Amino acid sequence: MTTPFPFTAVVGQDDLRLALLLNAVSPAVGGVLVRGEKGTAKSTAVRALSALMPEVPVVPGCRFSCDPGAPDPACPDGPHEETGVGTRRPARMVELPVGASEDRLVGALDIERALAEGVKAFEPGLLADAHRGILYVDEVNLLHDHLVDLLLDAAAMGASYVEREGVSVRHAARFLLVGTMNPEEGELRPQLLDRFGLTVEVAASREPDQRVEVVRRRLAYDDDPGAFAARWADEERAVRQRIVAARELLPSVRLGDGALRQIAATCAAFEVDGMRADIVMARTATALAAWAGRTDVLAEDVRQAALLALPHRRRRNPFDAPGLDEDKLDETLEEFGGSEDEDPDPGPDGPGGGGGQPPRSDDGPSGGDTAARPEAGEDGEPQGSGAGEQTPVRAFEPFRTKALSVPGVGEGGAAGRRSRARTEHGRTTGARRPRGALTKLHLAATVQAAAPHQRARGRSGRGLVVRRDDLRQAVREGREGNLVLFVVDASGSMAARQRMGAVKGAVLSLLLDAYQRRDKVGLVTFRGSAADVALPPTSSVDAAAARLESLPTGGRTPLAAGLLKAHEVLRVERLRDPARRALVVLVTDGRATGGPEPVALAGRAARLFAADGVASVVVDCESGPVRLGLAGQLAGELGGTAVTLDELRADSIAGLVRDVQGGSKRRAA
Repeated sequence: MTTPFPFTAVVGQDDLRLALLLNAVSPAVGGVLVRGEKGTAKSTAVRALSALMPEVPVVPGCRFSCDPGAPDPACPDGPHEETGVGTRRPARMVELPVGASEDRLVGALDIERALAEGVKAFEPGLLADAHRGILYVDEVNLLHDHLVDLLLDAAAMGASYVEREGVSVRHAARFLLVGTMNPEEGELRPQLLDRFGLTVEVAASREPDQRVEVVRRRLAYDDDPGAFAARWADEERAVRQRIVAARELLPSVRLGDGALRQIAATCAAFEVDGMRADIVMARTATALAAWAGRTDVLAEDVRQAALLALPHRRRRNPFDAPGLDEDKLDETLEEFGGSEDEDPDPGPDGPGGGGGQPPRSDDGPSGGDTAARPEAGEDGEPQGSGAGEQTPVRAFEPFRTKALSVPGVGEGGAAGRRSRARTEHGRTTGARRPRGALTKLHLAATVQAAAPHQRARGRSGRGLVVRRDDLRQAVREGREGNLVLFVVDASGSMAARQRMGAVKGAVLSLLLDAYQRRDKVGLVTFRGSAADVALPPTSSVDAAAARLESLPTGGRTPLAAGLLKAHEVLRVERLRDPARRALVVLVTDGRATGGPEPVALAGRAARLFAADGVASVVVDCESGPVRLGLAGQLAGELGGTAVTLDELRADSIAGLVRDVQGGSKRRAA
């Protein structure tokens, strides 16, 4: 059913509609990633596409939706005869939940029956259900990395492989892949962004008339869904017929040398990595021509293809917003010419229009409104740099940090790359009896458990008699993501321009590291007489960078208040996400001022972390020829370790010989 939301009510919905339809015409384009704030009808638009997809013929009784005209020779339910006659059904839209297991995605192979009976008993997963349809992943940025890898590999190869201890099953898996995400909840890794063919940014319209129309249509749908669907039935039918016509025309579309040169020149001009962008642009431009009813690719097709295929491939770090300089794009296309018989107006449904984002400056991190920059006075210090509040200081350039980790071995509650944990993927460290279905067989341990009972079980041949009690699950160790809570001293003692710039640069570097290691992050700051939660724990590292950029400084140093606020944040987060271990990174020079007995109170607050066994690192920001060593004393109270700003660098000699594991040694002592 057509969405009750008008496309014009959301900025970027026209591009979203076009991107989805192009993938319906040519699934080889590679899918669509939809980025946008909450409440912008991302999911509604994707679900509306399923009603527009043409019906598909399938082999009766085949769980893998084989085409009767060209059945998959490796189909687990086959072999099927090529009859060309089958049943027709609507194209499916299959949703992949964020919390799905690997077996739910790719299918489950019964290892017990394979070992004991020699039978390949395979239960298809969501990839099989989505074959020749749509696979939709809401909040794809929250999906575990190994699931995203499996998903994109299947989309690229058109097949899914399930292997368990030498037993393998393969089946076709060709589908239109659509992912939606809210960037505020965290970003996809750049290499995963690149695997999506097209990307679209959507945002809610600020026009009152358009918002009124959204509400009117939503209420009309709620009052009478049947009447609402009937109202749009003719338009749906027309779009479905146009998709069928475009699919039939697609093999006849000619991609000339001129258009190919424009595609290659555009990708080179915008310095995208690899060749995938060139291929996606070529397929998109061809689909655009077919959608417009043409057999020649025009410059307008190349331009629209670039606006859909390149913005997300130009990011150089997680704080860069996707975007494309349209003036530069037009100059490149003009320089390399175009087809002589271009149609300047391909029509309202053709490839014209925007979809790109305005260029942005590469000066410093992004992720929200740009922070105000300090105006320097005659002495080189920010204006207003007295004892009171100072304007925000710009962070120094980030650097690669040494690896910080939580001591011990976690339970792998959150997929990531920071600390050791028992996970589904990684190196095998042992074996245990399976709890539920067996997924990762430890072959040696299984044989060892079965061997003493062979005579009693009447073994007569070469085969091993294996029973369920003999099966052993492999215990594997990999890496997990953590909650990295930054507690930043923003008081007057930290406020000298060069010093605070270095501190912000160090925290920004740690944020980049947290992004790469798939951590959640939070930010607590303290200054004056209180502490504030500048950013509650979130997966959006760029949001933390934006808060850091605009962080004001000045006033006294309420160290105890900062520690108590951080302790409360961790307490609440443990209730929400008990499996995710925390790492506290306290950035301070160790001074404590304000209130009665500030040093003693800070010590008592620090010992709360040690009592809870929370891993911690103190980044010592003390500078000057005379050092008091207060940060080191504070690290001892926390049960953690202290590192200087210089030791935090991965290439620092001092940093190579010290790490956060020293905290566990101190606690053991």
